[in-house]
Amino acid sequence: MSKLQSLTEAERHQLLVEWNDTKADYPQDKCIHQLFEEQVERTPNALATVFKDQHLTYQQLNERANQLANYLQKLGVGPEVLVGICVDRSLETIVGVLGILKAGGAYVPLDPEYPQERLAFMLEDSQASVLLTQQRLVEHLPRHQAKVICLDTDWPAIATESKTLPLSSVRSDNLVYAMYTSGSTGKPKGVLIQHQGLCSVILTSIKAFGINDSDRVLQFATFSFDVSVWEIFSALVSGATLYLIDRETMLSDRELLALIRNQQMTTIFLLPSVLKRLPSQNLPALRRVITGGEGFSEDFITRWAKGRQFFYVYGPTEATILQSFIDCSEVCPQKALLGRPIANFQYYVLDSELKPVPIGVIGELHIGGVGLARGYLNQPELTEQKFIANPFSHEEGARLYKTGDLVRYQSDGNLEFLGRSDHQLKIRGFRIELGEIEVALAQHPEVREAVLMGREDIPGDKRLVAYVVPVRKQAVNVNQLQDFLRQKLPEYMIPSAFVMLDELPLMPNQKVNRQALPAPTQERPELEEPFVAPRTPIEELLAEIFGEILNLDKVGVCDDFFELGGHSLLASQAIARICGTFEMDIPQRTLFETPTVADLAAVITKKQAGKN
Repeated sequence: MSKLQSLTEAERHQLLVEWNDTKADYPQDKCIHQLFEEQVERTPNALATVFKDQHLTYQQLNERANQLANYLQKLGVGPEVLVGICVDRSLETIVGVLGILKAGGAYVPLDPEYPQERLAFMLEDSQASVLLTQQRLVEHLPRHQAKVICLDTDWPAIATESKTLPLSSVRSDNLVYAMYTSGSTGKPKGVLIQHQGLCSVILTSIKAFGINDSDRVLQFATFSFDVSVWEIFSALVSGATLYLIDRETMLSDRELLALIRNQQMTTIFLLPSVLKRLPSQNLPALRRVITGGEGFSEDFITRWAKGRQFFYVYGPTEATILQSFIDCSEVCPQKALLGRPIANFQYYVLDSELKPVPIGVIGELHIGGVGLARGYLNQPELTEQKFIANPFSHEEGARLYKTGDLVRYQSDGNLEFLGRSDHQLKIRGFRIELGEIEVALAQHPEVREAVLMGREDIPGDKRLVAYVVPVRKQAVNVNQLQDFLRQKLPEYMIPSAFVMLDELPLMPNQKVNRQALPAPTQERPELEEPFVAPRTPIEELLAEIFGEILNLDKVGVCDDFFELGGHSLLASQAIARICGTFEMDIPQRTLFETPTVADLAAVITKKQAGKN
């Protein structure tokens, strides 16, 4: 096979040199907050960031961040010091991030929606000496050793600090953030990113996408997802205005669309699964749509690309946010293309012996370049396994990141994505290691074995399915397994369906035969609540809507939408259907607050009575 796939010198030169000739100048000695400070000098009075009715100019944001930086330095924050930040969406988020970086430290984003056990691990693993948060979140945090600073109630003390930039010895090869992603061993892993790579990625994408000081950039991504880093700094380094939204707006299609329209957003970075639910018309200010992380269809691109720029981006967290993109504004790609590497990155498609494969032949994508992470925090063996020496580079210490993505080159140098070489997958844009959920499930005393799969039995509806072999038949139900996992994992890692099996199907080598695992049935799962049939016309309509969206044959009035397999994106669909059916405005939070058919029916009945 290796002889059949041997390359001529010309082919080898094209694959390894020509298509990787991406070297471009950028300020290699600068840190990302210093690029922001240069923008402050250029446009001090321009609007930097907006949240609801609050806003800060570039100068105001810079001065507040300087005050926080001076305060943090007195607490020992400096280069290579990790600082946790666990805040709700607010201006304090941006002040906090910039303050940590100006002090010389690196930030560790902690999602307040995460379960305590996960937050406790991240705080312990990162050894964060300081934790920035808000007073209302303090009582929800797990026990930890970090010194707590509340950016709201402690601000009077912070505000006594100097508004001038503190001295710092931070360099471009120091850490800028540690981002935790799902880990196959059962615990999340911290990816260590440096300033140098981030600066290159941000400046390259600002230039490529044409972002400037007339733009309004939406900050949609959750803080623990690295797209948020791109949103924040592509705005603040280009002179644009960054618009933050609260969780309620993020979860409501109607409110999100209203904000994009009313605040005249020009630039949005949204997942395909979010864009698919939004109308693309009547958004005259919107001139740039960026997406990635999920598959897409031709009609989806045609709809959103009409009259505006449309970019599909690719990139694992381990190589700093994004490393390539496809411009779909003019031509709609017929395949799942990833594009070609951006400035200062290199792509290599290699076989198992780390030899380049010819055009059209499938191999594993390896990424080289300035944006590669330093490695995984406290995991030297995994770092050595995934970050390897670059055999094609003459630079001392050059490395490659093994992505696990299976790809092949097209004749024009674009890469086509074909799948994964392992059990990692993306659902709703979130990267998930199935092993982490399997390890968590196996810790339940009534679970003998557990296997996870991503299934797409209905086109466009990709979901997590857990296959469980219980210790004893009928000793555990879906509610108990969900509750158990919610103590350990974030919402996006909770399976949508649980299938109970007597035993797992095995191949001759005794490995689990994943292809033989059955699709979940449409039967209502076994829950703690017994089935209670709908009793009123309103309950009947709601049960029917729940059943259609969740693909279930029946839904009881006491059944919880989320315990039946619902999640935030399905909740958006449910609320849209409910509003249309009953011809009334119902905020999306209502479904989270009253997730059963009976409780939701009571809300609708009350609203109808108020109308009359």
